[in-house]
Amino acid sequence: MGKLFGTDGVRGIANKDLTPELAYKIGRAGAYILAREKKGKIVVGKDTRLSGDMLEAALTAGICSMGLDVISVGIMPTPAVAYLTRKYEALAGVVISASHNPGEYNGIKFFDSKGFKLPDEVEEEIEDIILNNKELNLFPTGENIGRVIVENNGREDYINYLISIIDLDLTGVKIAMDCGHGALYKIGPEIIKRLGGQLIVINTEPTGMNINDNCGSTNPEMIQELVIKEKAHIGLSFDGDGDRIIAVDELGNIVDGDHILAICGTYLKENGRLKNNTIVGTIMTNMGLDLYLQEKGINIVKTKVGDRYILEEMIKNDYVLGGEQSGHIIFLDYNTTGDGLATGLYLLKVMKETGKPMSQLNKLMTDFPQVLVNARVKNELKNKYKENKEIIEKIKEVENLFQGQGRVVIRPSGTEPLVRVMIEAKEDIGLLEIASDLARFIEERIGTDT
Repeated sequence: MGKLFGTDGVRGIANKDLTPELAYKIGRAGAYILAREKKGKIVVGKDTRLSGDMLEAALTAGICSMGLDVISVGIMPTPAVAYLTRKYEALAGVVISASHNPGEYNGIKFFDSKGFKLPDEVEEEIEDIILNNKELNLFPTGENIGRVIVENNGREDYINYLISIIDLDLTGVKIAMDCGHGALYKIGPEIIKRLGGQLIVINTEPTGMNINDNCGSTNPEMIQELVIKEKAHIGLSFDGDGDRIIAVDELGNIVDGDHILAICGTYLKENGRLKNNTIVGTIMTNMGLDLYLQEKGINIVKTKVGDRYILEEMIKNDYVLGGEQSGHIIFLDYNTTGDGLATGLYLLKVMKETGKPMSQLNKLMTDFPQVLVNARVKNELKNKYKENKEIIEKIKEVENLFQGQGRVVIRPSGTEPLVRVMIEAKEDIGLLEIASDLARFIEERIGTDT
């Protein structure tokens, strides 16, 4: 992994880690690398963060200084930018967003002309130019300077696309929605209304700083309470850039990404549309999903954490469904990245067509008890656990406790100075205490971030 690009683009506190100067350089370097073989336009969208305007101006200046035009689509969810990049036949797409992170953060991530996130090697080329201060001797003048094209129809184009791919009538369905003051705050409610659903929606008043603030998919308690209070049939909760979803059934129970894969995977298989009879998950996928899919005769393959790795596996082996427990779900027949709103609509489609309440669908799989504890370490040391013999022995010792009925997953965070300790077992034998002890052990052996 590079020093700028993490698992989901460049990310940091806006105007401190991610400065306008850096955004400008990313714009120039990105345009240079992506336009080597042909010229074209680049679609730029953003979420509702206050710093989005500042970073968009700098990034756009960098792109235009290389002679490429920018199609500015304004506030737009990540999956919409991926779709619009294809629709507008652009050379690339860029999203200015820090996804589920707090309002003071922001990020920059690229899509290629087909709407796919850039491969690691392409990001590394962009990074190499910036970090090594390589001179890009390209300074077009006059009519060759890029311009900004403001596209006001992006939102409508995306809404029409979603309606076209999911044939759905929501008459008589009551839906609770939490937009998290994020990029879906207008599109989400609008599409439900057009499909005839009855909507109760919260967190649609972004201030620039309240994105994900105790709301949205990372804080599902709010949508749980709303579903119960309003007696809704389902709750849909999105993160800041709209690429992930956490749903809630009518009883107020969480429907996370693993359960969504169980529900949608079963539906696709029963309708002869689960290509190669396989679903793609990650190393964090709950073992309960493995067991359920095995019973249904469906295969599951696992990747590293990160929707980009899920996508790579799906493309490589021609699979159509994959996702993460956190709510990144990819329907490759429809889009090239996680799409929270499309996933929510698909859940509604399954509910309508099967005639089953979401609580019944939510019980298809049974979760194994699972806990996640973070070990806080210095950022530059978060991969050192792999080299520490004491830590390796301690992990083996913990795994032996479960006698083949559990597992330990250790992984460094892609965006924060953390080592994540996940422990899962068929029975909860004090998993939180075991995970906490192991996290402390890791901190003591490789150094805390204090």
